[in-house]
Amino acid sequence: MDATSHCTDSCSPRDRTPSFRRCAAAKLTQFRHLDSPGTSCCQIAKQIHVSPRTLCHWVRRHRALVRRSSWPDDVVCFLESPHGLEFLHRLWTAVHLVFVQAHDTGIRSTTWFLHLSGLEEFIAPSYGAQQAVAEEVESLLIRFGEAEDRRLAEGMPPRQITLCEDETFHPQICLVAIEPVSNFLLLEQYQPKRDAATWNQCLDQRLAGMPVSVVQVASDEAKALIAHAEIHLGAHHSPDLFHVQQDTSQATSLALASQTRAACEEQAKVQEKLRVLRAQEETCRQQCPQSTFPEQIAPQIRQAEAEQAAAHARLVACQDRRQRAAAARQGLSRDYHPFDLLTGQPQTPEEVARKLAGHFQALDQVADEAQLSSHARQKLAKARCVLDAMKATLAFFWAMIVARLDPRTLEEPLRVWMREQLIPGCYLRQAAAKAPTAQERQRLRTLSQEILARARSPDGPWGTLSPQLRADLEGMACQCAAIFQRSSSCVEGRNGQLSLKHHALHQLTTRKLQALTALHNYGVQRPDGTTAAERFYHRRPRDLFAWLLKHLLLPASPRTARRAA
Repeated sequence: MDATSHCTDSCSPRDRTPSFRRCAAAKLTQFRHLDSPGTSCCQIAKQIHVSPRTLCHWVRRHRALVRRSSWPDDVVCFLESPHGLEFLHRLWTAVHLVFVQAHDTGIRSTTWFLHLSGLEEFIAPSYGAQQAVAEEVESLLIRFGEAEDRRLAEGMPPRQITLCEDETFHPQICLVAIEPVSNFLLLEQYQPKRDAATWNQCLDQRLAGMPVSVVQVASDEAKALIAHAEIHLGAHHSPDLFHVQQDTSQATSLALASQTRAACEEQAKVQEKLRVLRAQEETCRQQCPQSTFPEQIAPQIRQAEAEQAAAHARLVACQDRRQRAAAARQGLSRDYHPFDLLTGQPQTPEEVARKLAGHFQALDQVADEAQLSSHARQKLAKARCVLDAMKATLAFFWAMIVARLDPRTLEEPLRVWMREQLIPGCYLRQAAAKAPTAQERQRLRTLSQEILARARSPDGPWGTLSPQLRADLEGMACQCAAIFQRSSSCVEGRNGQLSLKHHALHQLTTRKLQALTALHNYGVQRPDGTTAAERFYHRRPRDLFAWLLKHLLLPASPRTARRAA
């Protein structure tokens, strides 16, 4: 007797374990092939090495399910076969991974799906049964993420990375750190504090065993984050452009919009007053030409016309200030790049700092003309305080480029060619993917293609290189272009996703948060088919869904056959 029959004979007929269900499906399939009018159930039981009493119980249960089911007999036979169970297993694993874990539809929605689809006849539809599956999937996701992190870190090449860091609240403090190039979540933990010591401890634990060194941290101006980056990690701290734009927008947008709206309402009011006066004058001239009323009302009309002109001038001034403020805010984003987005030419930190200072000066001038509040002035001053840090970030970028383009391995013509053509082309290609409008994305892509076409001209250094060296230098150029990180928007986006999940679930447990982290790193794919873990470790991890199928038990069968509504 083989191992399968031994397992089957040792189980009670009322056993509903998934492994037992697979054995039962296999034996029932054999029974249907051997069943004939001249063969008894006991004879078949001996042939397939199973207890006659157990086999009779399975046959009665299957026939009762066929009689009561709303599905055709062939469908019931298929879903009760080994291949059918594998189909149900794959389907239900996908349902729990995508809908329950990734999109938080909830257990009750999955039980409703079972009822509407009629699958409650084959899968246990109770809340308790599906909650147990959800908990098992969470545990498996955590187990897979931890195992793959250890396995992939062992063969990972040494790297210098940038981190984007921030905190979010649910209301517990959640520390979040992402490597922005790969979008890999290195840290996502609930902690009682968010001081520098807590950040140091959590990140040291996470990076233990990984051959990576953090050379740059992009975050807001929180003192704890700056101390964590500069003192503990010894990395450069890059100010977050998102918070600079947020401060300038909060300082000017609402106040200028309110002034523009008030000026528009005032102009409409004066126009209505002038219209009424002119209507009165016209009516008097038509009905009583000899009356002196038109001469009496003329001063009021001239005064109303003067008020209308003044109101129009105020509205134009308000609109002009609003447009100049918007242009200055947009200029901060447009000009804060190591390469000019209009020409693709490299920019020195001093050149960029002068442009940024001009935009801040324009905002200050608008604030003076609009007589904005002291709170708005403080917001603008706070935003302007990071100008030196923005300049330092550009200087850090160019210093890293010089370090990467080692003169011991690259000759001067190649280094110049990399700085002025290949790296700018790669940088503009990356910037095009983040541009706010389709028109700007297309323009940057076109400019990038033109610069890369010049860089790859056979008449230049490109023509003297071997295919392998070309690939190596182009990969180095892409890595150099990715050094400049001016925003922690990837962390802000992740915080928004966690807030939505917290809103849906009302509470994110530590286990749920760990499962979401593993799903983000190993489950979510970009259009090119890569996961964040593959881009970070530069190695392809095991397939998450295939691993879940291997380790997740078969869905439990219902206690009794159910008729679909």
